[in-house]
Amino acid sequence: MFTIFISCLVLLIGIRLILGESMKKDEQMGRGNDLRMKEKTRMITTIVLSVIMILIVGGNSFYTIAEQEAAVVTTFGVPEAVMETGLHFKIPFVQEVTKVGTTINGLQMGYRSTESGTVAVDEESLMITSDYNFVNVDFYIEYRTVDPVKYLYASMNPTEVLKNISQSWIRDTIGSYGVDAVLTTGKTEIQATIKERIIEELEAMDIGIQLVNITIQDAEPPTNDVMIAFKMVETAKQGMETSINNAVKYENEQIPLAEAEIDRILQEAEAAKAERINEGNEEVAMFNAMYEEYERNPEVTRLRMFYEAMEEILPDMKIVINSADGQVQTIYPLENFSRTTVYSNNAAAGNNNTDGDHTDEE
Repeated sequence: MFTIFISCLVLLIGIRLILGESMKKDEQMGRGNDLRMKEKTRMITTIVLSVIMILIVGGNSFYTIAEQEAAVVTTFGVPEAVMETGLHFKIPFVQEVTKVGTTINGLQMGYRSTESGTVAVDEESLMITSDYNFVNVDFYIEYRTVDPVKYLYASMNPTEVLKNISQSWIRDTIGSYGVDAVLTTGKTEIQATIKERIIEELEAMDIGIQLVNITIQDAEPPTNDVMIAFKMVETAKQGMETSINNAVKYENEQIPLAEAEIDRILQEAEAAKAERINEGNEEVAMFNAMYEEYERNPEVTRLRMFYEAMEEILPDMKIVINSADGQVQTIYPLENFSRTTVYSNNAAAGNNNTDGDHTDEE
């Protein structure tokens, strides 16, 4: 419109100059006929008005849609969306064009960014958790227009509608989580839950805007004292988690060692068991063989068993025999009993001689 106004102004100035030159020529030529002047003025005025109308109509017949922009063309109250970029034609004075941006826009919740920094908005950020603790949570909402017609006509202020929906679901979701989850580990889950609920409600309301993303910018206790205490609690929790991890690590290291020790003990027990069983079977076999031998030669077997028993009971021992008066001792080494009865007879003879010596001394 400003371009059309400038064009009309330039045209009027040009016509005025032409008219002035013509009047000067008429005066010089002595032509002062008023009738001719009126007709000429009427003709020039008609031309000027026609040109102005042409310029106005031509200027209102075209419009341009830029990148990341859409237009809504209203014809007798009926809107129609135009999404293609470039130059478009419209019927002047009949169709009205309203342009709508389709870029991603941001909405701040709980804070406002200014030239001097960030300003907190407590009425938006202050919330209560499921365990009745207060927290300040700041959100940043990203949205864009997907239907220009519904964006303009489905609600009075779709951005305000989005803001109210977001506040409602943010408070509802924060109220279902504990303070620990809100401030530390549960942020990702909370963001996903809020985003899903807002998208569902926007689709149900169908106001022409779409939620792109919602993120928690900051979450902290409402006062400095509480913040300090919470940080101490978080430090203690981290220490607890570290101790638990160390204990689990020690458990994972010791369990295999204990299992290996169990396997070793079981293997040794199985080996000892097999050894004892084999020894028992061997002893049973020896006893059965001895019993068979005993049945065939009982006296010989009995004597042999006696000698074998003595060899086991009295190995490398000496027999001490005191004299009758208790002063003289004679020690005889006990020979191996495997030297049968010859050794026994010699020993008996030696004993008799000794008794005789004792008698002679007496």
